[in-house]
Amino acid sequence: MKTALRQKVVVQPGGVIQIHSPELKSGSSAEVIVLVESAERKSLAKLIGTAKGGFSSPQEADAFIHRERDAWPS
Repeated sequence: MKTALRQKVVVQPGGVIQIHSPELKSGSSAEVIVLVESAERKSLAKLIGTAKGGFSSPQEADAFIHRERDAWPS
């Protein structure tokens, strides 16, 4: 049976982290997954237009629509 242990830690100089718990028995095998919180948070406004097919401005979207309408057969 697997047991999960969750702790918040601070990354030390050199990228070192330490986990201390009485639940951890000496000589036992453990798998460690590190989830790092990003210090930089992106605002949603910065994501607008970054996806494939997205437009970075209303003018760019308008120009695309005009090009598409001009391509339609008369």
